[in-house]
Amino acid sequence: MQKMSKIIKLCQYFLVAILIFAFFMPAHNIKDSAFAVDENDKITAKAMCTIEKESGRILYAKNENEKLPMASLTKIITAIVVIENTNNLEEVIAIPKEAVGIEGSSIYLKEGEHLSILSLLYGLMLQSGNDCAVALAINTSKSVENFIKLANDFCKKIGATSTNLVTPNGLHDDNHYTTAYDLAKISAYAMKNEIFKKIVGTKSIKIEREKGNYPVVIKNKNKLLKNMENATGIKTGYTKKAGRCFVGSAQKNGMEVICVLLNCNPMFQECENLLNKAFDEFSMVNLLDEYKTRNVSVLNGEKPSVLVCSNSGFNFPLKDEEKTNISIIENVPNSINAPIKANESVGEIEIYLKNDLIFCEKIYTIEEVKANDYFSKLKRIIEGF
Repeated sequence: MQKMSKIIKLCQYFLVAILIFAFFMPAHNIKDSAFAVDENDKITAKAMCTIEKESGRILYAKNENEKLPMASLTKIITAIVVIENTNNLEEVIAIPKEAVGIEGSSIYLKEGEHLSILSLLYGLMLQSGNDCAVALAINTSKSVENFIKLANDFCKKIGATSTNLVTPNGLHDDNHYTTAYDLAKISAYAMKNEIFKKIVGTKSIKIEREKGNYPVVIKNKNKLLKNMENATGIKTGYTKKAGRCFVGSAQKNGMEVICVLLNCNPMFQECENLLNKAFDEFSMVNLLDEYKTRNVSVLNGEKPSVLVCSNSGFNFPLKDEEKTNISIIENVPNSINAPIKANESVGEIEIYLKNDLIFCEKIYTIEEVKANDYFSKLKRIIEGF
């Protein structure tokens, strides 16, 4: 009997320990969790990640954290790094000998030929020019090696910590890899750049080449731009080791979705299916207006209240059944003592989806409120002399 009593007590202690652990566990990050795809979706890709661009919320995923080769999807990174580190994209540069005769897809650059950086970016992203990648890398960083360091630093800076580049074009190397999630994150970042977005959404373009002084038409290899009315990008890729790889994107009803597929034979079809699935199942919901103001009472002030606001608005992709599970909590005191400075933090706003914190932003005062007590008045009188 005594032995049984000890066992019961031990069980009680264990249960209490579990409850305490659960209580102090950090909140689950819903942005990094994905809805399951069912058998009807027929995802053949070795790895897949579908996200909403602005919030970064993962909508669907499969093996999204597995490190894999990504072939010419590397050029998404190359392009955005070049764009962000170039002052004048219209600048015309001479092609270095290192960029000539590169294996694989090419626009057949010649040593000493002159093209604008922008033309090379179109050649990079539409025709997947491996030679364009080398020319751009050298022009940006003086050498391919320096550019690779710059590109890897960029990936780490935006949180793509499972990505490592060895080449600017994606020609195979065992140490050259990414994950579907990293690449989705990188692509979402890049698509917020208007120049990048315009380039990858272009179906064909004439670029000036020094071949008889006439323009050459280059066409985009991304069939999604033809097959899907609201498609916006992004890039195809292939090597024997990586298989067929693709990042596709589309925009509908104020929501832009990005889908990464690594090693996927029917890449265009699977991408289109996943993008349409996302638009059918999710909608972008405005949960907080930018600069939404409210009044907070002021104690001992020249004014009875002060205007406060959060600086950022917040939109989030939600399924219909999730919309009733949103709660918005404003942690702001009922009153604030004067004096109050403008742009002073006085609280924060939190938005939850069920128990998951999906947004947190500080609340600031918009205006100054001076104190109205005797000493403050006396001080202002003295300072006025």
